[in-house]
Amino acid sequence: MGTPRVYRTTGIVLSRFDLGEADRVLVILSPEHGKIRAIAKGVRRPGSRIGGSVEPFAELEIALARGRTFEVVSQVQVTHAWLAFRDRLESAATAWYLAELAERAVEDQEGAAPVYAILRRAFGLLDDGMLPGRVARWAETQLADVLGMRPEVERCAECDRMLTEEDGFRWAPSAGGVVCATHPSPPGSAPLSLPALKLLRAYRRLDVEAIAGLRLPAAVEAEVEEAMRRFLRAALEREARSLAFLDEVRARP
Repeated sequence: MGTPRVYRTTGIVLSRFDLGEADRVLVILSPEHGKIRAIAKGVRRPGSRIGGSVEPFAELEIALARGRTFEVVSQVQVTHAWLAFRDRLESAATAWYLAELAERAVEDQEGAAPVYAILRRAFGLLDDGMLPGRVARWAETQLADVLGMRPEVERCAECDRMLTEEDGFRWAPSAGGVVCATHPSPPGSAPLSLPALKLLRAYRRLDVEAIAGLRLPAAVEAEVEEAMRRFLRAALEREARSLAFLDEVRARP
């Protein structure tokens, strides 16, 4: 029996771009099928049946017809929409950033259930009002684990010695995490404070509800944010495009 021409899947729209006068190409994350590129025909015309459904920040039940270049969207039903955070600009910009990370982390037509679960949970946390920066750090940590590139924060990434509070630390993405002061500084490394190291460990050890309740100096959160950005930039071999928009939003009064 051949492969069915039409199939259904749950999905979240990660990105989109316009095609022609009325169509739109969607990049959809599916737990079963990974990253799917699909065309929504006529979706930009007034009165389109599915125009309001194929927006980002919603979980969809989608019927797709197989095509040569793109799948074709034939039916869409919204099963869950995260509406609250769309009106909070920093939360929405963070959601775009996390969607881009998910898009880069998953191959086309490859199962992606763990990444899908992380993104879905992150959108829920943003909708519930958790601080966007902490949602981003939690999701970054979880994605790094799922992709098998978890940064080392317990032992020295060079000598595997357990780190102590008396050590001096450097954050070295090229080495895979924290390096103790007994080694020459790896290329691209930078000093890391003890409070920042403790926070990096907290993102690994604590559940997300405990992370949401932490009281932290802004300088420590900023140091950890920069550390994770540098680590992911090295791991994914380029910086996320959406970070420029996120930084612009956060710089506004």
